Amino acid sequence: MQTPFLKEHREQKTIRGFTLIELLVVIAIIAILAGLLMPAASSAQNSAKKTTAKNQTIQLVTAITSYETEYGRLPSFSGTNLSSSNLGMLLSGDSNNNPRGLNFIEVAAWKPGKGGTNGSGFCDPFASNNVYSVSLDTNYSNVQPNVELGGGFGTTNLTRHIMVWSTPKVGKTNVLINSWD
Repeated sequence: MQTPFLKEHREQKTIRGFTLIELLVVIAIIAILAGLLMPAASSAQNSAKKTTAKNQTIQLVTAITSYETEYGRLPSFSGTNLSSSNLGMLLSGDSNNNPRGLNFIEVAAWKPGKGGTNGSGFCDPFASNNVYSVSLDTNYSNVQPNVELGGGFGTTNLTRHIMVWSTPKVGKTNVLINSWD
């Protein structure tokens, strides 16, 4: 006949923890679930970058419109991108083209996912070398024929006074982000 003390002692011995195989199975399940979550997180991140870029194109159009309202003319950009020298006209740093020293747009240093300025100019949030493109209707005909959009999007004729766009590569495809849609 067993004493109650021995019976309790045996029951305590039979209690066990996780085996190594059980632990590895749990880790594998967590890894699979994390792997399934990654594409969704990447898609959400790209969507946020597109929204930021769209907002920045509209801010640039607003800044150029404000410049035009202040000085009675469009800025005299050289080329079609918002390089550092062209961006200076919208900031207080270009006393020749912005003699009143007004800041028409607030810009920060370029950061991944945020966009901003660097040595190339005003870049979209996708890459530090994707400078926004600009087309201005300087003769005020309200038509901009054969504007080269780049990124495989060809040219377009638009009845817009000011156009700003970027064509970043998202994954394997180019995406057109513009101020006129």
